[in-house]
Amino acid sequence: MSIRSLPKAELHLHLEGAAPPAFIAGLAREKNIDIGGIFDAQGRYAYRNFVDFLRVYEAACTTLTSPRDFYRLTRAVLEESAAHGVIYSECFLSPDFCGGGDLAAWREYLAAIREAAEEARANDGIVLRGVVTCIRHFGPEQSRRIAHCAAETAGDWLTGFGMGGDEGQYSASDFTWAFDAAREAGLRLTSHAGEWGGPESVRETLDHLRVERVGHGVRAHEDPDLLHRIADEGVMLEVCPGSNVALGLYPDLAHHPIDRLREAGVAVSVSTDDPPFFHTDMTAEYEGLCRHRGWSEDDIAATTRAALDAAFCPDDIRQSLIRKLEPET
Repeated sequence: MSIRSLPKAELHLHLEGAAPPAFIAGLAREKNIDIGGIFDAQGRYAYRNFVDFLRVYEAACTTLTSPRDFYRLTRAVLEESAAHGVIYSECFLSPDFCGGGDLAAWREYLAAIREAAEEARANDGIVLRGVVTCIRHFGPEQSRRIAHCAAETAGDWLTGFGMGGDEGQYSASDFTWAFDAAREAGLRLTSHAGEWGGPESVRETLDHLRVERVGHGVRAHEDPDLLHRIADEGVMLEVCPGSNVALGLYPDLAHHPIDRLREAGVAVSVSTDDPPFFHTDMTAEYEGLCRHRGWSEDDIAATTRAALDAAFCPDDIRQSLIRKLEPET
């Protein structure tokens, strides 16, 4: 079985977080920007813990200062994804890093990202859709500006709204306005929760933000009643095993709860989150699950199908992608 060549779908990928270190270092040199010591001796991103990871992430983003930068970034990210069999991807896009939440600037950045996505689909066969995310630790007031950007550019390409950032800052209820505005604009909803905040963070997110997917969500396995609720309501968990291990949430894949979630009837997808930060890719994610959890090609196909079923894309695109999962005759 060649895992690399199997068709895959990824629902949890931060566009800026997928920037290769060499790409960011090159931009910093081009623009004479001092981004500090965010790389190790081998040129990889270097951070000590999750909070420091956020610092390094945001420092790297200071080099991305124009729509052209995001065009180049999108092409590089999608080329890498397609090389690992990804046929469909959703990227989290942050207007905070694309014009600071200014709507006019955001439109220019978004146009550049879409142009790159269309070229990647023509050249590499990968389909991309955008999910705008507000940044939790930037606060509720800023989330309103980001939701406005999302609502004004919602459509058949920009299809979702969510929230990332430091789960320890604020409560889910503080962001109700932003999520209600996005919902009213027809955007589908997801939010990071249950990574560092525990099962209660997932429960609050479901109660107050009324999302249909949860980013990570793995800590839900600690609460059987919550697991039953997630399964009954059909909420998809966007699981990122390599990220969880790299950040120290679990010591290794052998201790990761992804199979406990599946056994409880919870729909899960597999994604890379911020792949160069965690030294992973979609091939490595599934190879690890096969090696350490005994997954088979059927498990990979089932997880990919579940991801496509939960994807924030038009149904005609979904059906064309599902056909690519069918065995050749």
